[in-house]
Amino acid sequence: MAARPKLYYFHGRGRMESIRWLLAAAGEEFEEEFLETREQYESCRRDGRLLFGQVPLVEMDGMVLTQTRAILSYLAAKYNFYGKDLKERVRINMYIDGTQVLMMMIIMAPFKFPEEKQETLASIMQKAKTRYLPAFEKILNNHGEDFLVGNKFSRADIQLLEAILMVEELNASVLSDFPLLKVFETKISNIPTIKKFLQPGSQRKPPPHTHYVDCVRNIVLL
Repeated sequence: MAARPKLYYFHGRGRMESIRWLLAAAGEEFEEEFLETREQYESCRRDGRLLFGQVPLVEMDGMVLTQTRAILSYLAAKYNFYGKDLKERVRINMYIDGTQVLMMMIIMAPFKFPEEKQETLASIMQKAKTRYLPAFEKILNNHGEDFLVGNKFSRADIQLLEAILMVEELNASVLSDFPLLKVFETKISNIPTIKKFLQPGSQRKPPPHTHYVDCVRNIVLL
């Protein structure tokens, strides 16, 4: 039996969370080693596993993988979440690039200085409501496909759901003006592997808390 993928990251969401989502959507069980000290992080750097000195780090299929986008592209191709042809793939890439910008704003918000946080969160919500969510509502409007891209569940669906849930953690009623996205959220959330990942006790990580933020700062910024 092949070894399970092993993920090395801080004990929180960050850039690793989308990787967890793809593995979970594929029904792939994985192990995690949490980096909680500077020494653990430096050990990964010294042994050459961090090609560019950065996590996420994933060991799977006999490979040592770094760089988030490369890892996500590999997983999407491996588990057939990347469309049926080049035209579907480029649409998937457009949509995930759009959601990634929104998600990175949310991921980085907890690391802002306290006096900046309120303004940052307000800016995120304004952009979500006027730029990103309207774009996806428009895409879903009579586009004649079963999923965001084509008639098969793809990486674009997984990442859009992840982004929607992150925004809803900031404002639970954010989809009130986006009925098609609300239907989309319900539909994708009920795909069996996704539904399992959303249950309590899964390897999905909670919103970042003070301990996680302090840990990342202490390890990476020392």
